[in-house]
Amino acid sequence: MGKNLAIIFPGIGYHCDKPLLYYSKKLAGNKGYDIVEVSYTFSDDFGTIKSDPEKMQAALDEAFEQVVDKLKDIVFADYERVVFIGKSIGTALAARYNMTYDLDADMIVFTPIGYTFAYINNCEGMVFHGSADPLCDTDMCTQLCEQLSLTYAVIPEANHSLETGDVETDIENLAKVMRIVDGIL
Repeated sequence: MGKNLAIIFPGIGYHCDKPLLYYSKKLAGNKGYDIVEVSYTFSDDFGTIKSDPEKMQAALDEAFEQVVDKLKDIVFADYERVVFIGKSIGTALAARYNMTYDLDADMIVFTPIGYTFAYINNCEGMVFHGSADPLCDTDMCTQLCEQLSLTYAVIPEANHSLETGDVETDIENLAKVMRIVDGIL
């Protein structure tokens, strides 16, 4: 059996130790995956970037350069399977890296942003979206997933962190999501 690799692409305020990425990372580690976490910084305050398409594209380009630098020494051919696990802006960066380097990595996409769909190609994996996510319209997300033949799940009343505000519901949803992630891995 060959080696497997999971690369974690966090969001801006959603780092690798928050629930979706933390437990995905734990599941991958339990299955023997090598794990790499990427990180990025931005020249401008992200709060001002997200409402300006030009600044957002510049921020994505800036972060992408950092991802390329972080992953430059990985020999992807050494791995039997590569899985990209992304959250928010990390989903766009993961999809762009996968497309740019024609890697055919499987994707676990937590709360994509609109830019994600510009880069995502025919890949295996899963898109998780919250129906109350203010950063990505649910109808647009589901239509693009269907057009791109992507498997997806919409979490009712969940926000951009896939949380509803009700702790019990959030824990139940997290458990369901992690069972799916475990099956993908």
